[in-house]
Amino acid sequence: MKLDRRITNLIITGFSGTGKSLVVKEVARGLNWDFLDTDDEIVIQTGKPIAEIFRQDGEGRFRELERETIRKACQQRQTVIAIGGGAIVDPQNYELLAKTGLIVCLEAKPETICERLFREAAYSPETEVRPLLANDNPLERIRELKASRQPYYANVDWTVHTDNLNISQVAEEVIRVSRLLRRYAPHNDREKARSDIDKDIACLVETATQSYPVFVGYGLLDKLGEKMKQTALSGTFTIVSDENVFSLYGSKVEGVLKDAGFAVNSFVVPPGEETKSMDYAIKIYDFLVEHRAERDDIIIALGGGMVGDLAGFVAATFLRGMPWVQVPTSLVAMVDASIGGKVGVNHPEGKNLIGAFYQPNLVLADCQTLATLPQRELTSGWAEVIKHGMILDEEFVQFLESNVNRLSKLEPEALTRAIARSAAIKAQVVSQDEKEREGKRTILNYGHTIAHGLEAATQYKRFLHGEAVAIGMVGATKLSQRLGLLPSAAVERQQALLRALGLPTSLRVKRSNLKLSLAGITRAMELDKKMRGKAIRWVLLQDIGKAVIRSDVPRQDVLAVLQELAEP
Repeated sequence: MKLDRRITNLIITGFSGTGKSLVVKEVARGLNWDFLDTDDEIVIQTGKPIAEIFRQDGEGRFRELERETIRKACQQRQTVIAIGGGAIVDPQNYELLAKTGLIVCLEAKPETICERLFREAAYSPETEVRPLLANDNPLERIRELKASRQPYYANVDWTVHTDNLNISQVAEEVIRVSRLLRRYAPHNDREKARSDIDKDIACLVETATQSYPVFVGYGLLDKLGEKMKQTALSGTFTIVSDENVFSLYGSKVEGVLKDAGFAVNSFVVPPGEETKSMDYAIKIYDFLVEHRAERDDIIIALGGGMVGDLAGFVAATFLRGMPWVQVPTSLVAMVDASIGGKVGVNHPEGKNLIGAFYQPNLVLADCQTLATLPQRELTSGWAEVIKHGMILDEEFVQFLESNVNRLSKLEPEALTRAIARSAAIKAQVVSQDEKEREGKRTILNYGHTIAHGLEAATQYKRFLHGEAVAIGMVGATKLSQRLGLLPSAAVERQQALLRALGLPTSLRVKRSNLKLSLAGITRAMELDKKMRGKAIRWVLLQDIGKAVIRSDVPRQDVLAVLQELAEP
């Protein structure tokens, strides 16, 4: 939401049980503003409890009363307004509220909400169970209803997670955030406001199922415990890492978390793509069972994309879902794999064929860890950075072209800026199309159709992922040129940037004499999970920064481009 309106009020929304009615009073006291609860106003106006209005007059009548009450509330000035959990779903309500106030959503897990609501009912006999939750399985109803409202809860100015906070702590956070947001509201600068709230936040991912920050900066591993507490995470942490990364950072991360008061276990796996398998997922399941992990415990993925995919898959499936955190230590993981919730394991016939969309609770990228990354892996990561610019941001491509030397030397300011911007582009796309259903997220597969074919055809042993993506991007621009979409100058410009950052632009990689079977590559491409209706969905370019999706690419053109890529 853009902060382009005159701010006169503060609106508190969120599902029942997140503490709106109590928080609104504390916040109003702290700001020295008035407060108003629209549900209370409706009860006073009608002389009936909310549940009785539902029973006697129906939900439709209640929504009419709610709409009129919100209209009157929006005429107030310097008022903290608590609205009912379903009010924000109504477009008329949302438009009115957004014009006159900052909207802060109070979040909590369904289990927390259920426990709070029924604890409240048990200790206060006069308290009625919310009418929409009065059924035989209230927890499941909470999950269903909350999921249906989540897209609306995500479209707010800020979210405060309340699971492990008391009312005073929630109110303090709302006051702090609202003051900063109001400072920048006249300038329509939400990102600046967020940066001031926490200078390490590069962006927020806001999907229908989860809203979470992506932290990017130097020395952030030292702040991991602090960030966990800020996002209200608690319980026992299980670090999943590979042998290489854990030997460098395992003890440090364990120490930081223990110093913050958390219990910590660690499970270390061998490095390499072969580890991303059901066999190793089962080994981690066994470890969690042995240590009696509970649903509110947290898994931390410490490492590159392989570790993130594997640990995230375990988090998504163990106990039907556990909180998890991404702590990427490779460039490709920082800008791509850690953001967006794609998790999974490989099948012998293809990469990531078994998996899910399951968002993390936060992502923390410490750019300083890249200094210990092997050069080939570091270079590989630049492919995903370049990809983001090529599909959506020509200005970012210009920045990369102008700063090749600084980026190659890992100069902190340029590196942090590049990673933060690349992560923000990924977050923007993911937020619009979480599960790749609407087509918007498909553009992130630019270069990946050929890349996954190359990886599968070589049993994931010849190319690092970024190397395969770089070659795939070259193939995509050549296809775009063949179809008359892209001028040759753009094709050459991409190749020059890839080469400048040390990436391959053809299949003739010096480090291997392995002969590739073009038929094997095409077979693997046609098995790829991004196919729809038996047709490959190609992400091509119309210009630098402008991607297009095509499913009508002639097979002979694909084969011709693959042959061209294989030539010396």
